Amino acid sequence: MTLAPESTATTKAAAPSAAVRSRVLVPLRFPDGFEAVAEVLTFSGLADGKEHLLLALGEWEQALHGAAHGGAGPLVRLHSECLTGDVFGSQRCDCGPQLREALERIAAEGGFLLYLRQEGRGIGLYSKLDAYALQDDGLDTYAANLALGHGEDERDYTAAAQMLEAMGAGTLRLLSNNPDKAAQLTGLGLEISGQIATGVHASAANLRYLAAKRDHTGHTLVLPSDAGSVAGAPGAAAGATAGATGGASAGAPGATAVPTHDDMLTRAQELVAGLRERAAETEELRRIPDATMAELHAAEVFHMLSPKGVGGFGMGLETYVEVVRRLARGCASTAWSAGHLIEHVWMLARWPQEAQDEVFANGPAPLAAATGAPPGLARKVPGGYSISGRWTFASGVMHAQWALLAAQHGDVRLQCLVPLADVELLDVWQTAGLRGTGSNDIQAADLFVPEHRTLDWELLGAEDNPGSLLHADPLIHTPMGALLNMVAPAAALGSAEYALDLFRELIMVRKVKHTVENRQADSPLAQVRYAHAFGLVATARLHWQEAVRVVSAAHARGPSTMTEPDRGQYRLSLALSGEASAEAVRLILLGSGGSVHRLSHPLQRIQRDVNVLMNHAALTRDPVLEQAGRGLLGLGFTVPSF
Repeated sequence: MTLAPESTATTKAAAPSAAVRSRVLVPLRFPDGFEAVAEVLTFSGLADGKEHLLLALGEWEQALHGAAHGGAGPLVRLHSECLTGDVFGSQRCDCGPQLREALERIAAEGGFLLYLRQEGRGIGLYSKLDAYALQDDGLDTYAANLALGHGEDERDYTAAAQMLEAMGAGTLRLLSNNPDKAAQLTGLGLEISGQIATGVHASAANLRYLAAKRDHTGHTLVLPSDAGSVAGAPGAAAGATAGATGGASAGAPGATAVPTHDDMLTRAQELVAGLRERAAETEELRRIPDATMAELHAAEVFHMLSPKGVGGFGMGLETYVEVVRRLARGCASTAWSAGHLIEHVWMLARWPQEAQDEVFANGPAPLAAATGAPPGLARKVPGGYSISGRWTFASGVMHAQWALLAAQHGDVRLQCLVPLADVELLDVWQTAGLRGTGSNDIQAADLFVPEHRTLDWELLGAEDNPGSLLHADPLIHTPMGALLNMVAPAAALGSAEYALDLFRELIMVRKVKHTVENRQADSPLAQVRYAHAFGLVATARLHWQEAVRVVSAAHARGPSTMTEPDRGQYRLSLALSGEASAEAVRLILLGSGGSVHRLSHPLQRIQRDVNVLMNHAALTRDPVLEQAGRGLLGLGFTVPSF
């Protein structure tokens, strides 16, 4: 039986030295279009004599150089071989999706993926399959190993430590949910500067397996509270779910895998403290930090609007916008990026079957950037289109595998779905606010897009979109424009609520110069200002809730296409909500003294973020008021996309 992590760490000795045997460049390409070039290294002198591999990815030399000068070190994943999951796409484990995720994250950060020949937690392929049969009879993954006369986990990471030492990676960041990996490496003399959780890749077939890892060996996995009670054989669970909704249903989890509305809000709220701690880092990096992305994946926020038929949660508008609002109470940039990435999963679910088979091949939450400003040009070619253009404000692009790009072909506006690896990313996001979103530009010239990955924008946005024929989730029928305007107001409101909390804390302790009060809150003027700001935030909240109510009511009627007065009313309410949020923040800053304008103070960042949000099309006052007035009066919109 494998020792507990604490015992493992204390009983290991420093690993003997090994040497690099050979190295060769190998280009990698995955079914979803992700590409990377790995330098694959082999070794001599490994303790167990097995043919383990190390894949060096991204700017790994720079990561090693940084570690030598006090940095955190390269990002490292110890991935144990899994033929069934890595090669055949088995849903009984999460190995294949973890391998795919790790390769992309390491390629982006610079580091190493160690592919370790330790099939079945070290018991071998045949024994692993024998254990599967015992699991079908009711044993969990650990009990099945024991019943076969094996240890619960027979893996030893001495060879991994040798490989890392040979690369000079004495300090590293470990990409893993498994505490035993960190404990063994530490016991072998390596320094783990940080352990970063991978995403949670759950399906009906692996929920019991993941719950056992969480409960038995302390893996950092956020699963539904009743995940451990999922009954029945894994294969049977998957089969029972498949076909229930029609189309794209392989691997969909059962109802027990779907959190409630309150569960999702609790998960989002639990992230807020960490978001606040990393807000300055987010702004400095000009993207969402790895730790934040790991927490978002672990909380499964990207599953919210993904259809149940592909393993998502199929949740509603109210849950989605409330989660974005809560994330903004921690960091507006994170709320913006996460909100759009969640929304873009929902957009991908509106495509025809062939496109969905590609994007959902590796799980229910494919991440995509989307931009249509300005649209590129599309030229018809055999088998599809050739597109060219430069697209700006690509929200979510720093964390995406796909890009949704608008392109004009004659009188038809197309949306084109392309792997992000096929386009050029231009680092131009230098802004006063929302710096952490990294909404950089995308550029492509004569890029071929196959026919099945192009779609008429009007059809994509319609109630009866192709995805509505594949999925039973109600929100899939909602016209696309109704959700596209929701993120900015939710982020502004959450930011204003955070600012109000900070203002209250400040005035309860702050002593103002040249006054007789012991604290600012004792001043009648401060009391008036706080009451005014409180009222503005309440006004913003009420307008925002009214907009959500209008969209939800229209969606519930069926058909869900909103009337012109509906469209005018909800857009007006969103704009007025944003205006009240911005005014509350402005009033708070005016009454908070000069020190809050230091870059170290969150209030100045909130002000800059909200100022940028107010220039979004959903919150730009004059055009919104004009079109809302026309809609409310029944005069017709002069802006079709309003």
